[in-house]
Amino acid sequence: MTLDDYQTQAKTTDLSHPDPLMGTTISALGLAGEAGEVADKWKKILAYKDGKLTKEDLEEIAKELGDVLWYLAVFTDNLGLKLDDIAAGNLKKLADRHRRGTLKGEGDNR
Repeated sequence: MTLDDYQTQAKTTDLSHPDPLMGTTISALGLAGEAGEVADKWKKILAYKDGKLTKEDLEEIAKELGDVLWYLAVFTDNLGLKLDDIAAGNLKKLADRHRRGTLKGEGDNR
């Protein structure tokens, strides 16, 4: 499955809002919320379990990461973008930073 295939299938389960701006906003906020849930689960593993992961912890994090991926796919689609293009562009950017020795640092355009 390609990322674009996933994006197409994810969109079939989107309960689209009749207002496109509101639908796009909801998917953006959903993405942020689900990413927060991933971070919260990881925080609890570090804070309360001394970083010891169980099989159940991994399964729960995987479910939340799936939700992050779904919202990313829907948000991307709402913007008229393709996940395959975004992934390829990101890898190209990171490879260029690696080649120039600027992976570490600050700023989007380093």
